[in-house]
Amino acid sequence: MAQTSTTDLTAPEVPPIAIGNGGEWHQSATADQPTLTTNQGLPIADNQNSLRANPKGPTLLEDFILREKITHFDHERIPERIVHARGTGAHGFFELTHSLANYTIAKVLTEVGVQTPLFTRISTVAGGSGSADTPRDVRGFAVKFYTKEGNWDLVGNNIPVFFIQDAIKFPDLIHAVKMEPDRGFPQAATAHDTFWDFISLTPEAMHMVMWIMSDRTLPRSLRMIEGFGVHSFRLINANGESTFVKFHWRPKLGLQSMLWDEAVKIAGADADFHRRDLFEAISAGDFPEWDFAVQLFTQAQADTFPFDHLDATKLIPEELVPLQVIGRMMLNRWPDNFFAETEQVAFCPSHVVPGIDFSNDPLLQGRLFSYLDTQLSRLGSANFHQIPVNAPQCPFANHQRDGHMQMAQPTGRVAYEPNTLAADSPHEQPALGFHSAEVGETGAKGRIRAESFADHYSQARQFYLSQSAYEQAHLASALVFELSKVEHPHIRVAMVGHLRHINENLAIRVASGLGIKELPPAPLVAMAVQDLELSPALQLIGKMKATLEGRAVAILIADGSDAASIVAVKKAVTAAGAKVKMVAAKIGNAILADGSVLPVDSQLAGTPSVLFDAVAVILSEEAATLLGKEAAAIDFVRDAFGHLKAIAVDKGGAALLKLAGTQQDAGVIAIDILGSFVTAAKTRQWGREAGVRGLA
Repeated sequence: MAQTSTTDLTAPEVPPIAIGNGGEWHQSATADQPTLTTNQGLPIADNQNSLRANPKGPTLLEDFILREKITHFDHERIPERIVHARGTGAHGFFELTHSLANYTIAKVLTEVGVQTPLFTRISTVAGGSGSADTPRDVRGFAVKFYTKEGNWDLVGNNIPVFFIQDAIKFPDLIHAVKMEPDRGFPQAATAHDTFWDFISLTPEAMHMVMWIMSDRTLPRSLRMIEGFGVHSFRLINANGESTFVKFHWRPKLGLQSMLWDEAVKIAGADADFHRRDLFEAISAGDFPEWDFAVQLFTQAQADTFPFDHLDATKLIPEELVPLQVIGRMMLNRWPDNFFAETEQVAFCPSHVVPGIDFSNDPLLQGRLFSYLDTQLSRLGSANFHQIPVNAPQCPFANHQRDGHMQMAQPTGRVAYEPNTLAADSPHEQPALGFHSAEVGETGAKGRIRAESFADHYSQARQFYLSQSAYEQAHLASALVFELSKVEHPHIRVAMVGHLRHINENLAIRVASGLGIKELPPAPLVAMAVQDLELSPALQLIGKMKATLEGRAVAILIADGSDAASIVAVKKAVTAAGAKVKMVAAKIGNAILADGSVLPVDSQLAGTPSVLFDAVAVILSEEAATLLGKEAAAIDFVRDAFGHLKAIAVDKGGAALLKLAGTQQDAGVIAIDILGSFVTAAKTRQWGREAGVRGLA
């Protein structure tokens, strides 16, 4: 059935879009458009694909266009990171529990029980170092293992896929998502024209769009996110045989997200919410922990997948290749100096150890060049590896000399290899050293994407349909919010067209939320959209743990509150693993009904309920009447209810809820039924959501 858009939503004339091999999109230039060139004036024929040995082969070093573009991009900011500027990190260790000796010679993956020191940095992507912790954004998840054989950097995200298939598009992606250059805003946000304009012209990004619009990009805590290596890597065993691997981190506390309204309010109440949470957990000895898991598969298995695993916009569902847990990571020490360690730590995907190698993923191939180049710019010297947080914790030696900030003092006359003049000179080790996988490459080199990369919508559809009804509603509402901030109607219309390939009902929901009366036509596709098997493992709500471990509960009190009730609530939630804070209108002490004095942890006006996972309201009726005239108290209980949190109340607490216009439901529990409150506090009251907010 033909679909047309309404006349008032007709997009301005744009150059025609042509679909090339592999499904990449090329925008044809019109006569009045300037030619895209290199900085030397060379006209560029293809700005979408790196030069590869063959359509599925490795990226070639001779690609001077790729190197110029990424080198310039890497050097755009000094000294702040261009992306992942806002981050926090901690020291810890990795312990292997199951050997992969059949697959790799890497000691860190074969020596069971050995604790390998590491440093982990978790970050937002789009915002600057002074932005808030809680925007809707991807989180970087980078781990530096200080192994016996050198440093191994596993540099990933909390999302298993990415926006683009080829590294040559990374500068364009980040330029689109960053603050618009003519106005310097918005900060740390995708809800603006340049981002969605780029996305609307980049169908390969549609799977990632589903992830970033989901609750995955609103984590409750950095201790409650997954980590993914994103790309396929190779493991190489003692016989030189290679096996593909994808790496996963799974939090012991389970997944937990915020609601959008909650994340916005937390950004105002505590811009350092995630950083503070991690610091306080480690300081209290509640060390964050993750399971380390792998997906292992052969080329023969990969050939049967309904997608190409070398495409970074695709994931391998757990139902297709199950995860094997092989170890654990614990973060147990905060940096002594934030700048010296967290800011100066330098991660590079090219930092591997013998037994770990790379795949031909074209996004990974570009990252192998880009990260090292970025560190040279940001840290100002090729000797950045001598900074303590970056230095290997095993012996290392070579003939590299001098340079800015050289801290070592090599001796002797020899600075080359081979030589006969220094018996103690470092030399190559053919038997023990790093060997690349022996993979044959044939074909005609060219700027062409593999045909197997052409399916841009099937996994996006799979992801959306695998979500719970609540998560689907959140995702649709996020799209409406983001696209409502876009000034140009044709971009909004184009995005709704893409959504039709993912799910017709999703497109209808978003179009309705944007006031689009008729659905626009879906764009042409290079490969038919597939209906893949649903993957419940892609849910977030479905993977949440019903627990209070790692969570926080507030008890709102005042003079005259019942001491016995406070003690009972605190005892019950503490026993369940939560931290408890006493909140009152004034900092200092509260004089309870029995005359005892209770220290107050936080002042009400500066400690809204958005900072907690559940609340208890224990007040005398007189105090409830007084607090009913206080906006911060009304917001405290109203937000707790609106954010679907369990609320325990005594008689005065119930009176405050009534004054706030907050209704009673199964998640509002009398203080004398503490077992029910603790159970309810372990999760959100999802059934309440339809009654408190309209979702797309």
